[in-house]
Formats: sequence, structure tokens, C-alpha cells
Amino acid sequence: MAPGTEGRDEESPAGHPSYVLNPHLSTIKEDILYHFNLGTASHDLPAMFGDVKFVCVGGSPWRMKSFIQYIAGELGLGDPKAEYPNFCEGTDRYCMYKVGPVLSVSHGMGIPSIAIMLHELIKLLHHAKCSNVTVVRIGTSGGIGLEPGTVVVTKQSVDAKFQPQFEQVILGKTVIRPTDLDEELAQELLQCSKEIDEFNTVIGNTMCTLDFYEGQARLDGAFCSYSEKDKLNYLNEAYSAGVRNIEMESSVFASMCKLSGLRGAVVCVTLLNRLEGDQLTSPHEVLVNYQLRPQKLVGYFIKKQLQKSN
Repeated sequence: MAPGTEGRDEESPAGHPSYVLNPHLSTIKEDILYHFNLGTASHDLPAMFGDVKFVCVGGSPWRMKSFIQYIAGELGLGDPKAEYPNFCEGTDRYCMYKVGPVLSVSHGMGIPSIAIMLHELIKLLHHAKCSNVTVVRIGTSGGIGLEPGTVVVTKQSVDAKFQPQFEQVILGKTVIRPTDLDEELAQELLQCSKEIDEFNTVIGNTMCTLDFYEGQARLDGAFCSYSEKDKLNYLNEAYSAGVRNIEMESSVFASMCKLSGLRGAVVCVTLLNRLEGDQLTSPHEVLVNYQLRPQKLVGYFIKKQLQKSN
């Protein structure tokens, strides 16, 4: 199969949605999800994860542990102060927690780290025979033209040239994949924010970069070959292209959700307005409050969806 010519079967022979696009997996005696410390022969994945309907992913292990405790309390499925087992215990890459139909997984920082995690997560959902799964990335970002604390629900992830695409080299050839996210899901999340009515939420494009410093037009890295005027011109150009925030994972997340057929969304809070500076100046307790906002929004959404299905 040539890179970039993939097609997805709607269902596996067992009648469950097939999220994977790899004919070689059927020839593997045991598929070891190395970075999760799980495997198809060593673990009963359908029994452990078959009821998963919502997967929330985020960069920080602490944040994803906090999220599973929060959602346990919100759904009435456990003690929000309890210690929940980490399925990735024994590895030093990711953490994974579960309560009821919700899975919470960390993905580290940047495209390579989240891409590795998503390959294994998508295979996990496939092997566990999960169906009708919604995946949401929750995190932090730098805003453009927004008040700090604003939550951005991503419409499209765009690259540093404001193109809605994810570019990857496979077998020495450049493969370009689209980065559209589920528009209906984005609108549902926006509606949930209006019902919560605690913080401002907008839908906009998210710029995904390969670097935290020069790639994001910052002036505070170890190297900088451009002026403050150059920086502001670039960021204003991004704003004109519909970009409202910047982070480092959304493009590969969006492309892999689209390729696998998973319903996906990116929900990130802005910690600062990049048009006004590069470094965080808000007090620690304010930043902690900001970081809870995506959790509250996605938690409300999950609770609402589960109430509708009951």
C-alpha cells in the first residue's frame, strides 16, 4: 500500500468498527503495546477496556490523573480523592487511568510523543472492540488576541504556514493528511460551555508547531534571528488566518482521528495572549484555575452525553 493511499474498512469481521489501517497486525502473534505495558496475549483487553466510550488525552501525567479523579466525582463513579491504578505502571512514558466508560491518558509534549501514544491507543481501542468512541485532547496553549483563560475548541489544526494539514515523511516520501476535526462535536462543546457559563469559549483554528520557541515566534529562546516587529507581523497574520491559539500536538491528533474514523476534538485553555508577551505573568493559583477549565467543559460534556444515552 503506497503511503497516503489508505482507505478504512467501516467494520471488522466481528461487527465492531475497525479503527486500524494495517493488514500486518493480523499476522502478529501478540501485539505488544510497548509504551502502555499492555499486550493482546498478556491482557484481556476487551474485558479491561471494551466499555470505553470517551478518551481524554493531555500532555501532563499529573493533569490526566487529576482529570480521572475529577470525572469520577462528576459521574458518581468513585471518590475524587482516591488513588486510581495506572495501567502503564512500570513504564516511564505515559500514564493511563480508567473510571467507568472514561479513559484518561497522558501523551507527553510535541508531535512525536503524542503520535506514538495515539498509534497504541488506536490499536488498544481496536483490540478491545470498542465502538462509538469520542477522543478529546485537553491542554494548555498560547492565545492570539484572546484574554488569558479563554478556552479554544479547535475547528482546524493548521501548520506554521497556516495550512490545514499534517506533513510526514514515510518511506522517504512526503505524505500530507488533512487536519479537520468533527464540526458537530465542536459545536456541542461550545453549547456545553454556554450552559456552564463560567468562562469564555470560542471556536477557532489552532496552530500546531514543531517547537516551543522559534517555531512559535517567541523572543525568549536561546536563539532568535527576528525582531519583535517581525514576531507581531507573523502573529497578526496568523490571527487573520483564523488562528486563535498555538500548541504542539493538534495536527497529528486531528489527522489520526480522521484517518481512524474516531470522533475527535481539541479543547485548550489559553494561558496568555501572545500579542502582549511571551512569558507567563499570572499568579500560580490563577494558572491552576485556567488549567481546570478544559476539564470542567469536557467533564460536563461527558456527563451530558451519558445522561442522554440512559
